[in-house]
Amino acid sequence: MGTIDITIRLLIAALVLVLYFTHVISGTLAIILLIVAALLILTSLFGICPAYLPFGISTRKKKEQ
Repeated sequence: MGTIDITIRLLIAALVLVLYFTHVISGTLAIILLIVAALLILTSLFGICPAYLPFGISTRKKKEQ
């Protein structure tokens, strides 16, 4: 994954966490969004998105030769 992809994922995860801790979201929606946020954080840390693999998608910049 590219830098922009990772940054966007982390920003979305942070937004979900802020909404949860400020009690804007709660209940089942909060649980689902927290799971999604955790997945976004994990994929950002490892730099691999399993959903991209079957489609051959890459958001990394191509190296110049």
